[in-house]
Amino acid sequence: MKLRPWLIYAIITTIFWGIWGSLIEIPEKAGFPATLGYIVWAFTMIPPMFVALKIINWKLEYDKKSIFLGSLIGLTGAGGQLILFIALKTGPAYLVFPIISLSPVITVLLSYVFLKERANLRIWIGIILALISIPLLSYQSSVDSNSTHGIWIVFALLVFFAWGFQAYTMRFANQTMKAESIFFYMTITAILLSPLALLLTDFSKPINFGFNGPILTALIQTLNSVGALMLVYAFRYGKAIIVSPLTNAVAPIITVIISLSIYKVIPHIIIIIGMTLALIAVFLMALENE
Repeated sequence: MKLRPWLIYAIITTIFWGIWGSLIEIPEKAGFPATLGYIVWAFTMIPPMFVALKIINWKLEYDKKSIFLGSLIGLTGAGGQLILFIALKTGPAYLVFPIISLSPVITVLLSYVFLKERANLRIWIGIILALISIPLLSYQSSVDSNSTHGIWIVFALLVFFAWGFQAYTMRFANQTMKAESIFFYMTITAILLSPLALLLTDFSKPINFGFNGPILTALIQTLNSVGALMLVYAFRYGKAIIVSPLTNAVAPIITVIISLSIYKVIPHIIIIIGMTLALIAVFLMALENE
């Protein structure tokens, strides 16, 4: 099978995000809150941003359209992350994550309608299986639930729409501007939103500022940042209706496998079903021949 550019970048994204997902809880459990982890992540975007700008010889696009699209992509992505913190404070994680995990549905619908992206029957079967697998891979036991105030669903839906729209806009923007410029604006907006993460941080609780706090978080979040850059490249060369479901379905599989080896926990049968469907979907979509 010949690997197409979009698939290579998508594979790198899923590997990096899969490893990131399996390790990110370590500093959080050690006492470094996720909100501060967001700030660390925002600044870990800077090194890959400079690499990206170097690739295009620092010829950043700064026309009004590029600034608008790049900032919109950054705001919907980083802003969605901040809203997610609020959703998890007001609602149960086992309900929040399955809702937001379906954000590729928005991407697929928008790309089909507005970008006129099409695929053959085999690819569509893969897309559908991937979309089904994503909420299954996000399954969490209700035992770990927190407050169930109704407002949580509003925040969860906001993240759902924000991340789905972000992926669509990323593909749309790649038609008229460089991927490197897109990532630059993603980085800037993520940093500009950092003060909001500070406001969401509970400083009444002890915070670990040792090595397994911010430093370990920076090392782990670098995987997230590089994966994000690779995702922008994946959207440059590939269809959003394929890239979005594929990356959202495969990364959790890697996370589950690594977490299994680290924590020695057997996945729930629902997650195993999700992994099976996702693997079938990967095989079907990776053979895209259009």
